Amino acid sequence: MTIEAPEVEYVTTTRVACDGGEGALGHPRVWLSIPPETGWVECGYCDKRFILKEGAEPEGH
Repeated sequence: MTIEAPEVEYVTTTRVACDGGEGALGHPRVWLSIPPETGWVECGYCDKRFILKEGAEPEGH
């Protein structure tokens, strides 16, 4: 059984920041790196999933 992420954002870079997006109700800003093996990463605070858009170049390549 797979549980869907509560929120998904498609991004064009492999390094993203997440702060929960709720202002004072959010969480501390964290920087996340999307591994090329999976193409996505989830925030450890709010479970938001960041997915690298198809055709986006990983940083440093």
